[in-house]
Amino acid sequence: MTALRPRSFPALVAVALAALLAPIAAVASGLTQLAAFLEGAKNGRAAFVQTVGAKAGGSARTATGTFTFARPGKFRWAYEKPFEQLIVGDGERLWIFDRDLNQVIVRRLDRALGSSPAAILAGDNALEKNFVLADDGDGDGLEFVVARPRGGESGFDSVRIGLAGNLPRRMELKDSFGNVTTLRFADFERNLALDAAQFRFAPPPGADVVGE
Repeated sequence: MTALRPRSFPALVAVALAALLAPIAAVASGLTQLAAFLEGAKNGRAAFVQTVGAKAGGSARTATGTFTFARPGKFRWAYEKPFEQLIVGDGERLWIFDRDLNQVIVRRLDRALGSSPAAILAGDNALEKNFVLADDGDGDGLEFVVARPRGGESGFDSVRIGLAGNLPRRMELKDSFGNVTTLRFADFERNLALDAAQFRFAPPPGADVVGE
């Protein structure tokens, strides 16, 4: 996630370790919790608050909405405030709908997801193929993992994921210009009876459709 009204989908979210790491006593490490989340959550839903700040200390911008996913590659990222925008991954294509502009951007999902932050929450569990992962300490009651894309076309340098209770609670995305986007998740639910229709999208009549 970048600007409040992004024209592409940088952020969101699901990648994977092949199997659970060995459990440890007390608080599990970030990698262990991430593995447990990816292994145990076949789908999920959460509310999010997105904050975008500039490296030079410019004023922060905030957006809110909801995120729903079903692996592999299906998700619905709905911005509600301050502007409505809908991002849908249907398993084959990525659809980005800007309601104010009445414009739809469509891309092949394999090109759009890959090593993007979206792969961390809604991907096909091929995390280590696209990312270099490492534990990154703890703070604010969270255990952190840092994920750095292996490819050079992702548009960001790193994603830092904070976990608690085997759930992602925070994501910090740093792009190549030093801008940082922070996502905070709340009311996270796993393995729900989800309506498959929410992962389908048809451009509204009269919308300008751009892309593949």
